[in-house]
Amino acid sequence: MGGRAVTGRIIETLADVEEGADYLERVCPRLAEARRLTGPLPLRRKPEGFAELLSAIVSQQVSTASAAAIWGRMKAAGLTGPRKITWASDDDLRAVGLSRQKIRYARALAEARIDFKGLRERPDAEVVATLTEVPGIGVWTAEIYAMFSLGRADVFAPGDLALQEAARVLYALPQRPKDREFRAMAESWRPWRSVAARLLWAYYRVDKQREGIR
Repeated sequence: MGGRAVTGRIIETLADVEEGADYLERVCPRLAEARRLTGPLPLRRKPEGFAELLSAIVSQQVSTASAAAIWGRMKAAGLTGPRKITWASDDDLRAVGLSRQKIRYARALAEARIDFKGLRERPDAEVVATLTEVPGIGVWTAEIYAMFSLGRADVFAPGDLALQEAARVLYALPQRPKDREFRAMAESWRPWRSVAARLLWAYYRVDKQREGIR
């Protein structure tokens, strides 16, 4: 069973994910159908801290392969901590593949001096607000961090295109739900919106495979 902090339920194990999926199956027949198609859902927990957010910045607007290559060079050069980013020259950061804009974002993250341990006890909205104060970290990145690095059970990412497309297909909507509409739609999935996201992402992959077969 997951822990309970002042922030609410924390997803720590696959049993927590299954508990959330059981709840969603009871409250929504469409999600129940999606679960039958997807099977067990992944835990998807990620590390927390500076390096995780820096990696997210590195991954913006480049392919998965390019992001992995740049991050690999950064790790090899020891450029994954705030002090090393602060001390590095622009030339050092360009040499590992960071653009001028991403150098600015990386330095802004280092200078923000975020209390990552303190974030564990902050409400979801405060976590998102704190992270999005840093240039280069948008709402989607902050929500994903809260969801997977902090394990928050009731965070959603309505701006995610794959989630929008999965909802469009699963609920037979005429078009992808926009951010505000989707956020309102997700209210009915409380207090397990993070599990609903896992379920919709899994359903998106299943649906795309079925489209490929056709």
